[in-house]
Amino acid sequence: MPFNADARATPTISTQPGLLAERLQRFTPQVMAVPGGQVAYRQAGAQRVSHVLLHGIGSASGSWLMQLEAAQGGGSGLLAWDAPGYAVSSPVAPGRPDAGDYAQQLWAWLDALGITHPVTLVGHSLGALMATRAAVQRPAQVARLVLLAPAQGYARATAEDRHKKLHDRLDQLAALGPEGLGQQRGAGMVSPNAPPELKAYAQRMMSQIHVSGYTQAAQMLAGGDLITDVVKVQCHVSVASGQLDTATPQAACQAVALAANTDWLDLGLVGHACALEAADQVNALLQLTH
Repeated sequence: MPFNADARATPTISTQPGLLAERLQRFTPQVMAVPGGQVAYRQAGAQRVSHVLLHGIGSASGSWLMQLEAAQGGGSGLLAWDAPGYAVSSPVAPGRPDAGDYAQQLWAWLDALGITHPVTLVGHSLGALMATRAAVQRPAQVARLVLLAPAQGYARATAEDRHKKLHDRLDQLAALGPEGLGQQRGAGMVSPNAPPELKAYAQRMMSQIHVSGYTQAAQMLAGGDLITDVVKVQCHVSVASGQLDTATPQAACQAVALAANTDWLDLGLVGHACALEAADQVNALLQLTH
């Protein structure tokens, strides 16, 4: 695989002209009706879908901009959803959902699109919980599972710790609102050395979350147990993250890789939003073509 697992230098982002938000406009959001609602998504590349990408809790389909661009005009067909409760995607039905509820919505969406062949399923951060449960639900439809900076969830923590993690997050959202949360936490999704435009882009995406969708996602995170799910996955699993990730630190990601019986892949001196900050490495890991 064309991937440098020993990368140590901070990678550079694409030098294509234009602000990142302007570049994202090339990938017009689409909407697909599913039972009980709808799912919004962006699409790029070949008509036959090969990759399905699931974003994290403070993000959206736009977090996959560099992968959308890499797939455009190449042999890969890429879908990046806006998770239930994000953008114009309908929320999942349960008030306190688990990873399985999001996974079921994922399969309902792909069913509606007529995608029945195996795909590479990619989950970043909270999206790793969704992607892994989806791979457990329908193993025949997942050719490969890629977990980027995976969040483990807090099911294995004490009840007191789970309660604190959840309510600290929701109290901060209540105090700051989406825009304030984006300004305060968004820049922390990338490393201190990331270009200012990349920091601003991460802040912009986080500031566009919906309170209700974020709340459901936080509740899912509080009860999530990635380790229990990943040991059940039947396909090949790749786990990768950056050395400067403070949201899902290296040791935690290495623990996921160990549970999955695979190697941890080092994306270099980058932060949590590795699909943006380590675009070249991630695109190589996903085997996307230009």
